[in-house]
Amino acid sequence: MSYFPTKRCRLYYEDTAESDPSAQGRPAVLFVNGWAISARYWKPVVELLSPSYRCITYDQSGTGRTVIKGHSPSFTIAGFAEEAGALIEHLGLDRSKNLHIVGHSMGGMVATELALRYRDALLSATIIACGIFEETPYTSLGLFFLGGLIDVSLNFRNIFQAGPMKTLFIKRAAAKDIGKEYSDIIIEDFTSSDRDATIAVGKFSIDPEALRAYTRHVIEIPSPVLCCVGMEDHTIPPEGTITLYNTRKKKSSAPTALLKFQDLGHLPMLENTAGFADGLKKHFDSSSLFHKKATAPIG
Repeated sequence: MSYFPTKRCRLYYEDTAESDPSAQGRPAVLFVNGWAISARYWKPVVELLSPSYRCITYDQSGTGRTVIKGHSPSFTIAGFAEEAGALIEHLGLDRSKNLHIVGHSMGGMVATELALRYRDALLSATIIACGIFEETPYTSLGLFFLGGLIDVSLNFRNIFQAGPMKTLFIKRAAAKDIGKEYSDIIIEDFTSSDRDATIAVGKFSIDPEALRAYTRHVIEIPSPVLCCVGMEDHTIPPEGTITLYNTRKKKSSAPTALLKFQDLGHLPMLENTAGFADGLKKHFDSSSLFHKKATAPIG
């Protein structure tokens, strides 16, 4: 558990190599959080992966334990990628091809930006529940109303702290029980996140121009990409991730895979931790094999 000063914030992060120095030599996995949530929800997955991987989690500016007081960070995809990039370089993860990047929800957009910035270090990218949709009048109207819902939910977010509203909030996020500990974490993070950051992230996540750029960038990632989705996701329609997978598979020469959970929602890392971790391991293994074959001498 450490703090790292950047131009944007005093960034809180956890690196399994701090408690286990032998992890320094393992492939690294950087986890990028979703909207208005700290890194605490990755803990169960980190526990399963850490025997084989060096796992790094961190709180983006405006969330969790990261301190933004005295700074004026820009809450944009580029801004969030800048602070994560500073952490990548601080830990030396940019110096060899040994990095997997995993992004959840809004974090998928940031992870995609990082995957392009650090393509020479990248082994694979994983995008969880962060899809794209065909641009139609219907989807445009839906995004407009979603923007309004973000404003309303933040104005009254304290109502989600207890009782039926808390239950409703968690049921919308997860199709299966995630337990009291992580239900409390999800609510606490949402209700205590920086208001300006939360509004900005919520808005750019549905901005048409940002989504067009996101689509282009996903296609451009030169390493294998895994698209992961829970088909009972009531936070972000799962069809968007399926569309993203199909779009990249058609247009990219690098491998693209789909991990689809029929009975899970927006938080597969908590709803079925073992199944989710197993899917990541298989993706990481196949990605390493892809790069070995690509660099193997011919003949």
